[in-house]
Amino acid sequence: MFVARPLDIGQIRPFFPILNQQVYNKALVYFDNAATVHKPLSVIDRATHFYQRDNANIHRGMHALAARSTGALEQTRLAVQQFIHAPEIETIVFTSGTTEGINLIAATYGAMVVGEGDEVVISEMEHHANLVPWQWLCKQQKAILRVIPIDDKGKLDLTHFSFTNRTKIVALSYVSNILGTINPIKTIIGQAHQKGAIVVIDGAQAVAHMPIDVTDLDCDFFVFSAHKMYGLTGLGILYGKKKWLEAMPPYQTGGAMVKQVTLAETIYHGPPYKFEAGTPPLAAIISFPEALKFIVGIGYAKLAAHEESLLVYALAGLARMPAVKLVGTTTHKVAIIAFNVANMHHLDVGLFLDAKGIAVRTGHCCTQPLMERFGIEGVVRISFAVYNTIEEIDLFLEALQEIIDQGNR
Repeated sequence: MFVARPLDIGQIRPFFPILNQQVYNKALVYFDNAATVHKPLSVIDRATHFYQRDNANIHRGMHALAARSTGALEQTRLAVQQFIHAPEIETIVFTSGTTEGINLIAATYGAMVVGEGDEVVISEMEHHANLVPWQWLCKQQKAILRVIPIDDKGKLDLTHFSFTNRTKIVALSYVSNILGTINPIKTIIGQAHQKGAIVVIDGAQAVAHMPIDVTDLDCDFFVFSAHKMYGLTGLGILYGKKKWLEAMPPYQTGGAMVKQVTLAETIYHGPPYKFEAGTPPLAAIISFPEALKFIVGIGYAKLAAHEESLLVYALAGLARMPAVKLVGTTTHKVAIIAFNVANMHHLDVGLFLDAKGIAVRTGHCCTQPLMERFGIEGVVRISFAVYNTIEEIDLFLEALQEIIDQGNR
């Protein structure tokens, strides 16, 4: 079990050596945390230790290194189970990321239950990773893709939307990667289950900001990526209710996921192993508990309070700039802000900020239908993590005001 230990937010930055650098002779200000957060030394050191001391493939060898590697991987599975309060360890599947997790569900469970005339429900704010797989499934199965609209503030508009007896899958983001909106997932899960539909939650933008309890949510599937929550890239987690995982066919085939192979027939392992063909990203998996310990060590309450203070401060500063138009203004959100500057292209704003050492995201951010909903091509997005500071926001606001002033000359 994880035990929370208090950490001083003001002492967090030394854990992240990447932040101690200059870009274009300017101190780095990293505000692209919704894309990926940086990794604390504990995660980096654990991955290095694995390569220096334990590197061996898992579930294959009988030698000492293989045993250590396999044991460490299964300890990570247990740590993740505890972290998201999953009922059974078999419900935790390692993937390459949120994207693969959603594709896995669509290609296996989706192909099993969705038929001609059935419905898959998504929302207007979804990341392409939680849109394109379902779009593809519906075309393959001659099913209907229904879309929950959003209002002008960036909230789901459920006023005139309802699930039907033909709704088989509801796939929604817990938190929007552009708007920062926190969706009423638990309520939606209850409504979907009343119609016999299952619910897939894209938790990629949620796990770094709020505690997750998949048992309490009663979601059928929950997917997220390690690199969004201080772990390494290349690792995703798929939680699925055991009854669904047992019923689903394999997604990929090959080594490790087989129990017995003859030239005539193959017998597969049960979950989670039947979904884990081949060699996984071992260093990312084995170092991931250090990322979980980092989050728990701070505590979600302290982490959220810090990020909320950054969000409020940044929004107040942007409100003093008439040229800035926010995209998504709901108050129930995480520390993500999307905006545009009047008479300026978002890419130009991003390039100017980069020249000042300030890293932001620009473009459609893998949400082109959402951009269409707001009648824009793209946005400038800033997103905060536990290591960001008020002083960095001041640098950002000063730089943004400079570009606005230059544009008005």
